[in-house]
Amino acid sequence: MAMKGYWNKVRPKRSFFFSLVAVALVGLLMVIVSGDNGLMDLFALRVERDRIIAGNEMTFNENITLYRQIDRLKNDPRFIAATARKELGLVGENEMIFKLK
Repeated sequence: MAMKGYWNKVRPKRSFFFSLVAVALVGLLMVIVSGDNGLMDLFALRVERDRIIAGNEMTFNENITLYRQIDRLKNDPRFIAATARKELGLVGENEMIFKLK
């Protein structure tokens, strides 16, 4: 009988303690999710990182294309002639241009 009275006194203290712990955990969870350097910032940083990586890959591919074009301009006379005709409007030796009106 003495134990029954003891538990009735302890039970309200326990429920208050567990309620306090639950409120503290919910507050901590809110700080983790929405605070500075929280999960929201982590997701935003991951999206930005993926965007930067994609931009780096595009730049890398453009650099490879330009490297190949520079190498051909240095070493391939036919490519040089084709580029001069296309971009500068030059004509080759023994070529005739007809302009129609």
